[in-house]
Amino acid sequence: MKVAVIGCTHAGTAAIVNTAQLYPDAEITVYERNDNISFLSCGIALYVGGVVKDPEGLFYSSPEKLAELGVKTNMRHEVTAVDTKSKTLRVRNLETGHEFADTYDKLIMTTGSWPIVPKLEGFELEGILLSKNYDHSNTIIEKAKQANKITVVGAGYIGVELVEAFQMNGKQVTLIDGEDRILSKYLDQEFTAPIEQSFQDHGIKLALNEKVSSFAGKDGKVTKVITSKGEHETDLVILCIGFRPNTELLKGQVDMLPNGAIVVNNYMQTSCPDVYAAGDSCAIHYNPTGKHAYIPLATNAVRMGTLVARNLVTETIPYMGTQGTSGIKIYEDNIAATGLTEEGAKAEGMD
Repeated sequence: MKVAVIGCTHAGTAAIVNTAQLYPDAEITVYERNDNISFLSCGIALYVGGVVKDPEGLFYSSPEKLAELGVKTNMRHEVTAVDTKSKTLRVRNLETGHEFADTYDKLIMTTGSWPIVPKLEGFELEGILLSKNYDHSNTIIEKAKQANKITVVGAGYIGVELVEAFQMNGKQVTLIDGEDRILSKYLDQEFTAPIEQSFQDHGIKLALNEKVSSFAGKDGKVTKVITSKGEHETDLVILCIGFRPNTELLKGQVDMLPNGAIVVNNYMQTSCPDVYAAGDSCAIHYNPTGKHAYIPLATNAVRMGTLVARNLVTETIPYMGTQGTSGIKIYEDNIAATGLTEEGAKAEGMD
């Protein structure tokens, strides 16, 4: 059995390790366009804040470890096309530019997600960064050394954690979000209000209910974030607006949600029988509503990747769905959430 895996973070690593252990005769080939695998992106803020001193602690696998399991890992290789009918891939070596074809019996799509990048005037200015992978985190750390005023756009988990990390490093921090409160997708107002108060007590400027319209700069470097309500002076901007699934390769070949998240059945199988998917590239079965939803979380990704391997040859263990459980620590508050918020229930028409 020839297994091809595209992408190797949480879901990919779990799928590869389990596939290698369950099917020792399988020929497993991994294609990863980055120069590292298994990066714990949920640890970026701890790394930026200096809590994690050694970045090695943010990785839990490597091409060498996978090689011990008989897996061939092609780093800095980008899959440019997938044909599910002929079961072929087109691949480009990003270092040499060499292109070649490969075939598979089973394809595992663990391509993850990518930050949403708005088309805004001034976006090309130096000092506007994304926060997703290891390279991003190193760039943030490097650029933050020279910055005094830092603006974070997006008050989801990553944005909120970065704000705390920058403030603890002695920076002047502004947090901008289009909603009227932080973490609005994850928590109800009675939980977010105390965190907002805590931010303000630490001197963080909250610019809520403000939509970013453009960026202005001087000598090619960003100096201002312009919003629907005014301007914020800045030396550095980190965009944390959210993520969208990285699924262009399978567009028109498998069933997807409108946002591009791949729909899988209980056995992690896509609508194309020999193509499996897991992690942030997928929609999941959300138990509180009984519907497919897009909830990118590392815990989901690992569980789904593990199930891909278990179900690759025969349907063995069904996915039990998820409640979207997550946790976060902000200053002295430890906050955990699972299931629907009250606001989420109202939006679903549930009592």
